Amino acid sequence: MSDTNGADDRPVQPRVSIIIPVYNEEAILHSAVVDLVDRLQEFDWPYELLLAENGSSDRTVEIGEELSRRFPQVRISSLGEPNYGKALKKGILEASGEFVLCDEIDLCDTDFYARAMAVLESNEADLVIGSKVMPGANDDRPLFRHSATLVLNGMLRVALGFKGTDTHGLKAFRRAPLVEIARQCLVDKDLFASEFVIRAERAGIRIREIPIRILEKRPPSIALMRRVPNVLKNMAKLFVAIRVKG
Repeated sequence: MSDTNGADDRPVQPRVSIIIPVYNEEAILHSAVVDLVDRLQEFDWPYELLLAENGSSDRTVEIGEELSRRFPQVRISSLGEPNYGKALKKGILEASGEFVLCDEIDLCDTDFYARAMAVLESNEADLVIGSKVMPGANDDRPLFRHSATLVLNGMLRVALGFKGTDTHGLKAFRRAPLVEIARQCLVDKDLFASEFVIRAERAGIRIREIPIRILEKRPPSIALMRRVPNVLKNMAKLFVAIRVKG
């Protein structure tokens, strides 16, 4: 690990761990990481950037390894199977920073980083969620994707008593009180993030939602309609995990 400002190559303990799951991202991975590392220079905290690769069949792993050699603060962790939730969970458990930021490779929203870290550092909350649907948010994705978010959140409220507005997407949290929550999660793939937030809510973790703007820069790596059957199956698993097993 190196100083985030590039002053020297002495290893430093990261204060912030940034986790970005990646799957078949050869088209944008290099440019997105280079741009993010450049923009992170405005922050004064040392960080690690963990690329949580999961089952890519293109050059994602190769590019990630090249980036880790170029930037000491970047590392890639490969899962070996396409599983977003399992990769994100693995990243959380491997993170070494006091704070954890969970992002997407096609977002890299440093404005969220700044606002979320301000909430965490002022001790106003232990988990900050970037909501796409709360008042003040701006969701510029296609209508069907925005609608899918509303439907999923509605299902979580009805089935599991979720009180917030969003469980997916950008998150920031204090690692110490949340790592055990992540370890307890039983559901992976698309609904790990939902289980993580709902378990945190039920455990009394202090949660703050802040509005974000989201713009779809390119089609998702896995088409939405292909994900629906798996989401429904995992919704049933999530209900059992929360309501039955607790």
